[in-house]
Amino acid sequence: MGWQEQGWLVCASFLGFVASVQSIRRGELFPFGPSARDQLLEAGNDQTHRLDLDKPVLFYDGTFDSVFINTNGFVATTEPTSESTYLGKMPPKFGMIAALQGDLDTSDGVGKVFLRQDSSPDALRRAAEHINRAFPEDDEVSPTHVVVITWVDVATHEPQSRGDGIGKKRNTFQLVIASLETASYAIVLYARDGIQFSSTPAEGSSVVMHAGFSKGLVRGFLFSTQGPYYRTTTDDEASVRALAEETNSGLRGVWVYEIGTSPYFTNVAPGEVTELPTEATPQGAPEGHEEAADARRPVYTDGQQVEYPPFDGGQIEIHSVQYQPHHPGNPEVVVVDDPVINVDVFSYNLGTCSNNRNKCSQFADCKDYSSGYCCHCRPGFYGNGKQCVAEGKPQRMNGKLNGKVYVGNSPSPVEFSSNDLHSYVVVNDGRSYVAISDIPHTVGPSLQPLSALGGVIGWAFALEQPGFKNGFSLIGGEFTRQAEVTFLPGNEKLTIRQEFKGIDEHDHLVVSTALEGRVPEVPRGATVQIDPYSEIYQYSNNLITSSSTRDYVVNLPDGSTDTRTYQWRQTISFQSCQHDESSRDVKPTQMLSVDQVFVMYDANNELIRFAMSNKIRDVNGGQPEENPCFIGRHNCDTNAVCRPGEGTQFICQCAAGFNGDGRTCYDIDECRENPQTCSSHAICNNQPGTYRCECEDGYQFGGDGQTCVEVDRVVDACEEGTHTCDIPERAQCSYTGGSSYICSCLPGFIGDGRVCQDIDECQPGRCHQDAVCYNTQGSFTCQCRPGYYGDGFYCSQERTKTQCEAHRDSLLEVTEFGPRGPRPSVGQYVPTCDENGAYEPMQCHGGTGHCWCVDRNGQEIPGTRSGPGSRPMCIDHGGVPPPVGPTPRPDIHPLPPGTHLLFAQSGRIEHVPLEGYDMKKDEAKAVLHLPEKVIIGVAYDCVEKMVYWTEITSPSISRASIQGGDPIAVIRSDLDSPEGIAIDYLGRTMFWTDSVKDRIEVASLDGSQRRVIIDSDLVNPRAIITDPPNGNIYWTDWNRDAPKIETSYMDGSNRRVLVKDDLGLPNGLTYDSQSSLLCWADAGTHKMECMHPGRGDRSKIIEGIQYPFGIASFGKNIYYTDWRRDAVVAVDRHAGRESDEFQPQKRTKLYGIATAYAQCPSGQNYCSVNNGGCTHLCLATPTGRSCKCPSNAVGVGCVERDSGY
Repeated sequence: MGWQEQGWLVCASFLGFVASVQSIRRGELFPFGPSARDQLLEAGNDQTHRLDLDKPVLFYDGTFDSVFINTNGFVATTEPTSESTYLGKMPPKFGMIAALQGDLDTSDGVGKVFLRQDSSPDALRRAAEHINRAFPEDDEVSPTHVVVITWVDVATHEPQSRGDGIGKKRNTFQLVIASLETASYAIVLYARDGIQFSSTPAEGSSVVMHAGFSKGLVRGFLFSTQGPYYRTTTDDEASVRALAEETNSGLRGVWVYEIGTSPYFTNVAPGEVTELPTEATPQGAPEGHEEAADARRPVYTDGQQVEYPPFDGGQIEIHSVQYQPHHPGNPEVVVVDDPVINVDVFSYNLGTCSNNRNKCSQFADCKDYSSGYCCHCRPGFYGNGKQCVAEGKPQRMNGKLNGKVYVGNSPSPVEFSSNDLHSYVVVNDGRSYVAISDIPHTVGPSLQPLSALGGVIGWAFALEQPGFKNGFSLIGGEFTRQAEVTFLPGNEKLTIRQEFKGIDEHDHLVVSTALEGRVPEVPRGATVQIDPYSEIYQYSNNLITSSSTRDYVVNLPDGSTDTRTYQWRQTISFQSCQHDESSRDVKPTQMLSVDQVFVMYDANNELIRFAMSNKIRDVNGGQPEENPCFIGRHNCDTNAVCRPGEGTQFICQCAAGFNGDGRTCYDIDECRENPQTCSSHAICNNQPGTYRCECEDGYQFGGDGQTCVEVDRVVDACEEGTHTCDIPERAQCSYTGGSSYICSCLPGFIGDGRVCQDIDECQPGRCHQDAVCYNTQGSFTCQCRPGYYGDGFYCSQERTKTQCEAHRDSLLEVTEFGPRGPRPSVGQYVPTCDENGAYEPMQCHGGTGHCWCVDRNGQEIPGTRSGPGSRPMCIDHGGVPPPVGPTPRPDIHPLPPGTHLLFAQSGRIEHVPLEGYDMKKDEAKAVLHLPEKVIIGVAYDCVEKMVYWTEITSPSISRASIQGGDPIAVIRSDLDSPEGIAIDYLGRTMFWTDSVKDRIEVASLDGSQRRVIIDSDLVNPRAIITDPPNGNIYWTDWNRDAPKIETSYMDGSNRRVLVKDDLGLPNGLTYDSQSSLLCWADAGTHKMECMHPGRGDRSKIIEGIQYPFGIASFGKNIYYTDWRRDAVVAVDRHAGRESDEFQPQKRTKLYGIATAYAQCPSGQNYCSVNNGGCTHLCLATPTGRSCKCPSNAVGVGCVERDSGY
């Protein structure tokens, strides 16, 4: 076959990619998730699950009875090696079907990988439709078995991340392996918004993700060779993005490949599309090309060169042409010599502005050259064309600092984890400022000599002398800088690595910094002085180097000084445009002059600051410049460019995006001056010196980055936090469907819902005449005046006996008198009261030796009585009477980003941050102080970032924002002993147990619309949890006579017992949505156990634990609170052992515990949109929802509907 024939076939194959105009939506993927009965791959990075197949898969010339599904976007035919062996080093040594392979992570609780085998008629029909549409001229096939793997909302793996997940880009894609007896096919589906990133980190650099098929190593008689690798993407990120935009099957976003046949196999065969535009037919197309296509010889069909080179560990040449934008220019012929196959491979020249214009900055023009294209900043802007900023405009840099630094001879390093790094540069005088936060005093003084931590930002935006360019003008804002510092004479070494990631949407330069090594100690209280210095930068192709030796002076606290030295060596690597010959005319050497260096460590605020002035100039010095523009001594506005004239003359000109005389510059509001500057369905957001277009709710940017296209989801402004209602402490936002919502003020406030003001309830007569009324936000309290006793509504000068004291004294008054006073009759029970007159939570009979727990009214709690010699563990119900009048304002400390554990102690709620699955115990602290309260249950709403808790002193259920704010009691009445509490973050409801009223209730999150859903056959209900996506609730009942764990739908229907045997005191309960495991901790059997609720496959995790109370899960770990150890204990569920323990400073009983996720777990239920169409309570079930009325719904127009839709 000649190359013309091959060119025709490639054109035919390629043009088939654009046959469909509409990408598939997420809902058009094969069904996935719990509703499809999928298994869930364990959360984390580089996780693998072996799937034994009901029917084998054919791959290349092999037959496989099992496959291995991996987090990183692929399926392997053998157990895959560590990701370090293939990330950035493709192809792998094992067989791989790569749907979209990169360094991916699901440990943040959002991303998931679902998998299943399926032989249902619907799945087989779907697979057959895709295959037969892709190969229309072949005989129709009917698969008998499919394997469906779905990567949902997976993110890149970021080792140093705290996992907050905010703003992360996420990919969603699906691989279906369909098999029949003689062939297997791969169907890969990429939804319209399914590819949000196209590269992932690998060994310090960014690597484009791979899609394709690799056979792996092929073993020969003497040695192994690398088998064929059919790659369907290229090293161009655009080829990855094109997966969702193009096709080889006639349906955009769907790709079909024949990956194995029996008994003979040649190579992977891509899908074909038969109808091609007539104008695309090449002149003189040879006759018989259809017959050639029918043969489907895969070596030639899409022009892919398949190679079988000997494996020697070196680079393997890959030729891939799947992604090729239609280009009418002259194709070029590439002849590849190969000892096995000799074919001419056809490809396009892709390097032109017509298909790369969007890679240039919006302030740049694209220009074609003979060998490719380049981007050039327009007048008034500077940079490398791909990154352009306005001349004269101040620049900001934001980033994070990570790493480990040893100080002096210390054997332990100081670790940095996402410390904030900020910089500001006044470009028109070269002055730069850098600040790094959260630097502990153990290392802060010793980092002062490292002014060069921010020196690179000074070089990037240095004041330019005539004929010389600063770093940003030459290479833009995407580069890698690595520096090595050697301190003399001790030879301590420190490595600084910085990744500059370009300009973000806020016009800020983004950088990540890592420190590793050792620095000599600078004593606490000492300061550092750095004299002016110069540094020579040497420029070559895509590499810049510099080195120098510098002195610095340490001013010691005793007044003495110590002059020290370090050697400095750095390299800056970047990608330049090689096609423009004029751009190579860069001076090979330039000198950076730095003076006015200022360094300071602020121990009180744990901040380190650097400031310096930077100029880029001739290495030989030259004539000293006197023009103020070149020495920075002008009085131009900070948003202006200094334009030099003759001698010392100059003018000030406002930077692009500003107006004024140059001495004073004002920002131009581009959005007001040109209301049509953004496309339809976009909002113009003015920013200093520029503007930004943002898509309206329900829209997102399309492939061109400018046009807003509709997204397939309804935006709930109440849930998203984009509403205009007053703050949650004063107002409630109620979603009404579409983009509508209603704002209403909470009880105790008045207004229109968008502005709510507190009602002053302290009107005359509210409190007793001998009491003082105190108005509070949304309520009021009464407090008796000094010398009076009572609750504020009634006050008296005589202190009345409490219920317990009156009970006790009434029994003692009628008993006989002994030598020590009144004494009860032998065998009579007399209650014991605490110092405040309240019933002690545990009461004992002096004669029989029996003990039992009582409530606040002294009533025995059923099921708690123990025999002589044994004492029950009773919950303190608070001996202090409910506080009247104002108590100290609770001190709420906002939580930093990331995932945390929240747990309750008497009088407080504390948090422990998680890094991965490890507790960062040194950063634990109280987030909420509630003096004199006994807090039992804790729950977290991941949508509004609110913590909810039950407390039995008042009793009440309350909430507070973890971002800061006052606690708000949402339920105060008709409670006796509220204990467990759980949140349905999708349906916006809460559930709780009451161990005295023996019932389970539900209510809206603001405490309204209460309804009892379970009130029979309960004795001591305690823990309760929700499974919102599946519409289930679970709870424990620690009745000593018959303990059990039960479940029901969220409306209370379909109630059933899950576990009743071999239970003692099942206190804690948790449900892990990723693994679908229900786990509990039992203080009677001293075991922790788990089960899949749908299967009943109960398994022991660990035994020998002491007295667990609360329990929570996150990934592979289960965390529980222990009454006897006064600790939070971490258990590795997979290893079946304890992995860590945290004991708070306050050593008292620990109660409930909850996981505060950085981002809500993915999922939906029937109540998550428009309240499920219900008028009041919407309660989810596995297959629908029930609309229920609150218990007090008389005359409120409530409509009830049974489960279903």
